[in-house]
Amino acid sequence: MTLARTSAVVALTLLSATAAIGQDSTASPRTFSSGYRFVEMTGEELFANVCQGCHMADATGAIGAGSYPSLAGNKNLETGSYPVFLVVNGRRGMPAFGDMMTDGQVAAVVNYLRTHFGNNFQDVVTAKDVQDARR
Repeated sequence: MTLARTSAVVALTLLSATAAIGQDSTASPRTFSSGYRFVEMTGEELFANVCQGCHMADATGAIGAGSYPSLAGNKNLETGSYPVFLVVNGRRGMPAFGDMMTDGQVAAVVNYLRTHFGNNFQDVVTAKDVQDARR
């Protein structure tokens, strides 16, 4: 076996072992996107599979290879149109997700962010609001 192949086998073995340790038999099955469009439909699923990679699982953000702002207790989420604009169009290091999400998906993830992580903004963003924002 070549050194490169041996390294790859070791890496895959470690990855599999790490994944097995982190699995919880009571957890709901994960939804994964395929292709260019996201298949997740709830705000929680979208956050978990799209947003938390940069903004962290607790939405507190991160600094490292880039600067990812905290979404936890974030007053900028007070007006629903602001996070809708950011999700659809992106800004700075955040990519635009407008082509990858339906209006309903954008509304779902924005509403999830606005009602979780110490945010308590109760007015609801609708798919129609997102549709209007795309114009």
